[in-house]
Amino acid sequence: NLGRRYKKGGIFTEVKVPRKISFKSLKQQLSNPEFVFSDFAKFDRAAQLHLGFQALHQFAVRHNGELPRTTNDEDANELIKLVTDLSVQQPEVLGEGVDVNEDLMKELSYQARGDIPGVVAFFGGLVAQEVLKACSGKFTPLKQFMYFDSLESLPDPKNFPRNEKTTQPVNSRYDNQIAVFGLDFQKKIANSKVFLVGSGAIGCEMLKNWALLGLGSGSDGYIVVTDNDSIEKSNLNRQFLFRPKDVGKNKSEVAAEAVCAMNPDLKGKINAKIDKVGPETEEIFNDSFWESLDFVTNALDNVDARTYVDRRCVFYRKPLLESGTLGTKGNTQVIIPRLTESYSSSRDPPEKSIPLCTLRSFPNKIDHTIAWAKSLFQGYFTDSAENVNMYLTQPNFVEQTLKQSGDVKGVLESISDSLSSKPHNFEDCIKWARLEFEKKFNHDIKQLLFNFPKDAKTSNGEPFWSGAKRAPTPLEFDIYNNDHFHFVVAGANLRAYNYGIKSDDSNSKPNVDEYKSVIDHMIIPEFTPNANLKIQVNDDDPDPNSNAANGSDEIDQLVSSLPDPSTLAGFKLEPVDFEKDDDTNHHIEFITACSNCRAQNYFIETADRQKTKFIAGRIIPAIATTTSLVTGLVNLELYKLIDNKTDIEQYKNGFVNLALPFFGFSEPIASPKGEYNNKKYDKIWDRFDIKGDIKLSDLIEHFEKDEGLEITMLSYGVSLLYASFFPPKKLKERLNLPITQLVKLVTKKDIPAHVSTMILEICADDKEGEDVEVPFITIHL
Repeated sequence: NLGRRYKKGGIFTEVKVPRKISFKSLKQQLSNPEFVFSDFAKFDRAAQLHLGFQALHQFAVRHNGELPRTTNDEDANELIKLVTDLSVQQPEVLGEGVDVNEDLMKELSYQARGDIPGVVAFFGGLVAQEVLKACSGKFTPLKQFMYFDSLESLPDPKNFPRNEKTTQPVNSRYDNQIAVFGLDFQKKIANSKVFLVGSGAIGCEMLKNWALLGLGSGSDGYIVVTDNDSIEKSNLNRQFLFRPKDVGKNKSEVAAEAVCAMNPDLKGKINAKIDKVGPETEEIFNDSFWESLDFVTNALDNVDARTYVDRRCVFYRKPLLESGTLGTKGNTQVIIPRLTESYSSSRDPPEKSIPLCTLRSFPNKIDHTIAWAKSLFQGYFTDSAENVNMYLTQPNFVEQTLKQSGDVKGVLESISDSLSSKPHNFEDCIKWARLEFEKKFNHDIKQLLFNFPKDAKTSNGEPFWSGAKRAPTPLEFDIYNNDHFHFVVAGANLRAYNYGIKSDDSNSKPNVDEYKSVIDHMIIPEFTPNANLKIQVNDDDPDPNSNAANGSDEIDQLVSSLPDPSTLAGFKLEPVDFEKDDDTNHHIEFITACSNCRAQNYFIETADRQKTKFIAGRIIPAIATTTSLVTGLVNLELYKLIDNKTDIEQYKNGFVNLALPFFGFSEPIASPKGEYNNKKYDKIWDRFDIKGDIKLSDLIEHFEKDEGLEITMLSYGVSLLYASFFPPKKLKERLNLPITQLVKLVTKKDIPAHVSTMILEICADDKEGEDVEVPFITIHL
């Protein structure tokens, strides 16, 4: 607008423009409602339930506050009559030519006195988020009515008939649930055997819901919950089974104890473990463990763990309830043996890592500067101290380091600097921190601009500093700049911690004048460019500062400069163990100040401590509202598992975003099917089950006779056990061996004692001699 032509280097900032939303009154909306649809497969139900809930209110007014009796046809007929009358009074609700759905109204009447934990959790999370929207003005409010049902969660009436007798109260804490499902189904819930993997945000909410519905509380039921994590202070805002007194304790044990207090029926019924579920714990979570379960529920926060549990569930053919949240977003997935695809069939993409070149020299987001600052924290105060300790205690440390392919020069330099520049008092620590500021935020930036001046061009003539690459500016230290000052304060205190020096009082505000008096007497070296220093521009380029690029003379010189460990007997540094939740330990203070100084170099908007802690501490954004709602949806699918439903259309995968708000439900994707010799099989869930430690020759013969398949190759893990092209001598040696001995022969390892099943991969030709895809083989020893 100033009439000047734009050249380059501008930075766009996205600005969210506030929206004004107007709402109709309750009176207007009752007769002419605006719906948010929770499930487009039930598009017509919202209008029907809109009338149904109004009719329920009228019924209660007529009957002194009493709702229709459970599974009572007389009350149901009265409710249907009230709904029919309302449809005439409010014709715009159903629309012309649409009749009242009497079956739906009958269910509304039958269940009116019931209370389902999953439904309560769903609406509780939804309403709580709407309250937060009203308080904060953030996100889009629900406009204006939303109805939700999960009638497909009701059990099969053939197996669990629902009538006035089966749904009557029995004077138990589960009477409200019995009113909906019946007593026999409640008993099946109580006698279920379930495994919960994880007891964090979703895990706590899941256990609470299970306590309310009585899952695993019966004589034959139980719950196993495992989590190898301990409680941190930052967990307390959303993992509500934990209290401040529990910080440092094991999550699974505290969570189990808390829900037993909620529902004493669970005492002795919850087995809390602290073992990570993975290949290293297959002796604990062995065949008998998995085979005893009815189903598994994941409450995990990473893809690798989810994938492992999914593979176990596929192998043992166990249903899996999967879910996850990210801020206001949430998803649920139900995995049923021989019915649906598995989690791994369409799993979440792996987390993207930040390219190293971006971190080192070309950041453009605050996430980059925070990651760089955390790496610097790790190098300064943890790695250097650990390297020194290993050098002083391990006689062959240098020889071992020289054999490694990592940053050998960096390791040796850190040891040399730590031992040759030992601080003697806290003033020395302040001086060190001030010099590091000059090095990182002034000299290194000037070196970068020496290598790539602001007017530099690429090989094809384009400006080097363009796109995501921002030309930086060196910082001039200003003790009255909050970030500059706190870099020195935190750096000095952490350096003092490493060397066991009495540091600044962590609980008092640092005195600027004291730091200034030390710094004013320092001589800060001038920058001298290094013409030999190369800077890597792209991750695909070879690292010019790698071991191969560093001359052996330079490395030898570093090694010879190290003091003899015997001259430092008894000396030891104290490495810093990163802890994001202690506001007095200077950890987040250092990372915040360091990141913000780096951001100032590159004209990136700085971040406060809270945001820095969030990113540096890898805190997954989680809020109690989404967690509650998602867990409610999972538990509505849980009822279907207990009922052993086999119709895929009865199950629901869900995706929600409470910020919009948006709700999307779909039936799970069916598992893919394959075929060989006119035999159909499930590509995910089927396998060839072989009992006993069969000989290789008998296995080959079994497949030829019973399956019409000629085995061409057989492997165990990465080891090839058999191939039709093997020379006769090798075949003769192997054909008469049982599978366990064959595996030992090929792998040179015994089968572990706890292993009772072995998976063999197979390549085979069908009766026509064509190569066909077939399931794997499971050997049951």
